Amino acid sequence: MTAAIVECPTCGAPVEWGPQSPSRPFCSDRCKLIDLGAWASEAHAIPGNDLEDDLFSGDMPPREH
Repeated sequence: MTAAIVECPTCGAPVEWGPQSPSRPFCSDRCKLIDLGAWASEAHAIPGNDLEDDLFSGDMPPREH
């Protein structure tokens, strides 16, 4: 049985999905940290629920993303 090959979400390099690739789905710790930094800086974001924003964020300015 052959391991699946996936594409690194950061750089697009092929990554073998298995224990030999501990940073999977990333090709390296560097790519994993680049992705984490994008989430921390809000370059990546998951859309929220407008109703929840109204209920819990009354004192905060609206999100810009």
